[in-house]
Amino acid sequence: MSKAVKAFEKPNHPTDAMEESFYQEHIKVYPAAVSGTYRRIKWTILAIWLGLYYLLPFIRWDRGPGLPSQAVLVDMPGRRLYFFFIEIWPQEVYYLTGLLILSAMTLFLMTALAGRVWCGYLCWQTIWTDLFLGVERLIEGDRRDRIKLDEGPTNLEKISKKVAKWLAWLGIAAGTGGAAVLYFGDAPTTIVEVFTGRASYSTYMWIGILTFTTYFFAGYMREQVCIYACPWPRIQAALTDEYALNVTYRVDRGEPRASVKEGKKLKAAGAPVGDCVDCYQCVAVCPTGTDIRMGSQLSCIQCGLCIDACDSIMKKLGREERLVAYDTPLNFDRRRAGLEPVFKLLRPRTMLYGGIIAVIATLMVYTFSNRTLESVNVLHDRNPQFVVNSDGSVRNGYTVRFLNRAHKRRDMVLSVEGMPAGTRIDAIGIDRAIDGNPVVEIESDRTREVRVSVTAPGAGFKASSDIVFRITDPEDKMTATAKDFFKAP
Repeated sequence: MSKAVKAFEKPNHPTDAMEESFYQEHIKVYPAAVSGTYRRIKWTILAIWLGLYYLLPFIRWDRGPGLPSQAVLVDMPGRRLYFFFIEIWPQEVYYLTGLLILSAMTLFLMTALAGRVWCGYLCWQTIWTDLFLGVERLIEGDRRDRIKLDEGPTNLEKISKKVAKWLAWLGIAAGTGGAAVLYFGDAPTTIVEVFTGRASYSTYMWIGILTFTTYFFAGYMREQVCIYACPWPRIQAALTDEYALNVTYRVDRGEPRASVKEGKKLKAAGAPVGDCVDCYQCVAVCPTGTDIRMGSQLSCIQCGLCIDACDSIMKKLGREERLVAYDTPLNFDRRRAGLEPVFKLLRPRTMLYGGIIAVIATLMVYTFSNRTLESVNVLHDRNPQFVVNSDGSVRNGYTVRFLNRAHKRRDMVLSVEGMPAGTRIDAIGIDRAIDGNPVVEIESDRTREVRVSVTAPGAGFKASSDIVFRITDPEDKMTATAKDFFKAP
């Protein structure tokens, strides 16, 4: 009997036959279709996730004349990251760092609450694998039909179904790669350039790379990515505890297993019998081929499809559902002792993760809401730190860097605070001034470096002091400051 047919009659899981060989030959997994609560949740998340991925580049957002109107855009030439009303500049890489920390903490919190719930419902590998499996079922049929097709002779029907499936997969993969590049340029323009051969070499290169990776990982690697390539299942054990919810076979209720007929005989003889009828439907629907009845395993992605499969069998047999459910090992002992199960979501671990998320998010919102479109940096000359002129006045030299993040040219007035009356400010190459303060012209989205000298009258000024450089836009009434020092004998 072929391996595929054996797998159909009694599905294998990654831990089978470990006594025979240290390295087990890979057995193809044929997940069966299933319906139920968790399958509907997965389809809903898939539709939302893919809808956002493919449609976001086409949403428009008016930012004014001369600015990109795409709501979500990574503008590499313009050195901007746009997300609706949010605009991130290269100097604000700390926002991206904050987003990475928020993402990590959110993943930690999800794991502490419900194990690999990210892997089972939200991971891109899971999303596209589900989509590819759906296409495969639509063309080749459900589990039994796909096994028979693979084990059957190579004929016109087999070739036509395989080619149709591969072409459908290739179309989805190409759409995936094509949608990714739309986030780096105006989407409608990029589409026209791609199909007319006028797009850049890098655009076609990235479309090709993402097409290949999507096709290969979602079409062929599938569960092997989750079991062997992904590091997350090896990390999550450090983030969970006895209260974390995981897809669990309730051993206290299911054992000892017996078929329906055997169960009736055992009950008639007064022997104990569990609710599990050894139908293997929980394994047949699993996208990684895991037998959840063997306990927590590295290959389980916590997708909940085995719960739907088991519930359908229990319902047909008139038995209580949720023999397989999101539960904790701690509750096994409580049920055996006649106690009510405990589900503790709020505990030190989850409150810590939630607190970090709240602090980082609040800090990011505060800094973003209080940022300005201009800034100034000042660097004092190191040698000499000061010069005493022939008239007794003291001169300090500075390098002042102006930054204009606004989308227009601006005139910035430079002034110095903390200096005595009679102090003179000179900027090399700057002719315009207002009340003795230099006016520096800065182009849109540019920085400008200016050499500045500050000269203080010598009489009554014989010490070092802190000073403040201020730049002001008279038109927009915006201002920014930088602290430095003035050195004197």
